[in-house]
Amino acid sequence: MAYTARPRRTTMVLATLSLGVMALTACNGDGEKDSAAPSASSSPSGAGAGKGSAAPSTSAPSDGGKADGDSAGTGGSTPQASAPAADDGQDGGVGMCETTDLSYNVTVASKPVNHALLKATNKSSDSCLLPANELVITIPGLDGAAEHAGPEGKDWILKSGESAYAGILFARADTEGGKTADKVEIALTPAESPATVPINDGPVTVNDGQVTSFFGTAEDALTY
Repeated sequence: MAYTARPRRTTMVLATLSLGVMALTACNGDGEKDSAAPSASSSPSGAGAGKGSAAPSTSAPSDGGKADGDSAGTGGSTPQASAPAADDGQDGGVGMCETTDLSYNVTVASKPVNHALLKATNKSSDSCLLPANELVITIPGLDGAAEHAGPEGKDWILKSGESAYAGILFARADTEGGKTADKVEIALTPAESPATVPINDGPVTVNDGQVTSFFGTAEDALTY
C-alpha cells in the first residue's frame, strides 16, 4: 500500500505544479497584453507627433508667400520713391529766382554783329534756382517778345553774387529797316513784371528779336 500512496502524492504534486504553471502562464499573458497596450497607445501619439510636425511645413509656404507679397508691395511703392525733387536734382529745396532777385546788364557785343550780351547777377543774399529757358525779352514800343534761339539749357542754382549770361539778337543782317531802341525789358518768366534795363553802347536797330537760354559763360551765350 505504501507504494500506491506515493504515486497519488506525486500526482497531486504534479497537478499542483501544473496549476501553478498555468497560473503563471496566464499572468505572463496578461502582462504581455498590458505591456502591449502602451505600445498601441504610443502609435497614436506618434501619429499626433507626425501631425504636429506637418503643421510647420505647411506654414513655411505661407511665410514664403507673405515674403513674396512684401517684396511685391515694395515693388508697387517704387513710384512713390520716384516722387522727389526737380528732374535735374539740383534744386536742393532752394526757391526759384524771381526777376527782382537779379540785377541786369545789357551791352552791345562787338561780334557777332547785331548782338548784345545780357548778364544777370544774383543780388540777393540767398541762392535761388534760375529758370534757364523762360527768359522774356521785349522792346518798349514793339509788340511781342523775342523768340527763343539755340539749345535749351538746364535750370541751376545761382548763388549769391554769381552771374548767368544770355545772348540777344536785335536784327538780322539780311533784313532792312527796324526800330531804334536804347533799352529792353527783361523778365525771368512770362508771369512776372519785367525790369527795364538800358542798352550799353546803344542804341540798336531792332527788326527780329531773338534770345538764348541762360548759360554759365558769355562765350556760350554769344555762340547762337
